[in-house]
Amino acid sequence: MLSMPSQEVVVQAVLQGIGQAKENYLFWTNNRLFLSYGPRKIITLHVAQALGSIDHAPEVFIDATVADILRCSLPDRTGYVAYMRENALAQGAFSITLDARFPHQNDNDSISKVIISVKNGVRNVKHEYTKEIERICKMLCPPETSLSYGIFAFYADLSMDARKKLSARIPQIVASFDRVVEGFETLQGHFVTSGISHVAGMGEWCAGCYVIEPRC
Repeated sequence: MLSMPSQEVVVQAVLQGIGQAKENYLFWTNNRLFLSYGPRKIITLHVAQALGSIDHAPEVFIDATVADILRCSLPDRTGYVAYMRENALAQGAFSITLDARFPHQNDNDSISKVIISVKNGVRNVKHEYTKEIERICKMLCPPETSLSYGIFAFYADLSMDARKKLSARIPQIVASFDRVVEGFETLQGHFVTSGISHVAGMGEWCAGCYVIEPRC
């Protein structure tokens, strides 16, 4: 089994993928449209490509279901149904899942290591975002899970006419995520960003990764 790349390498690949999605979308649209108005999967696909290009890349899956991830991360592969019921986890999918890379004996021996939720056009604190943070936390809570951490990755952009800039919006979004994670005593969160960039005559944009992991 190959070793997984470090968390820092993964996070930087995610940010790189988001940045490349922005560059490509502006080129495709002749600098007329912001990425927030792009197709739903555009960022996910660019991030997956960036993750697949790093040294010792893990297995990269798009839209793995909650049940499949739990089945491949809990010590008891039949325990996911009870865990979902006990923790009010509805069936759904995560944008990207990273699994350990090794020769498989069958379709049921995968080992899930990282879950990533990718969101586009994140500009304000929203209930749907904090619920996604809560969902990531619940996935990471089992004490013997193989999952190492989760990432809420997002892209935000604003026109130059926006009254409230990203420098004020992003800290509020991160603070709302912090409050959710504080409700899980075994977990902690931190924010990594590429910084706020400005596009002449258009506005500003930012790529960010809110990382959730077990407390040391």
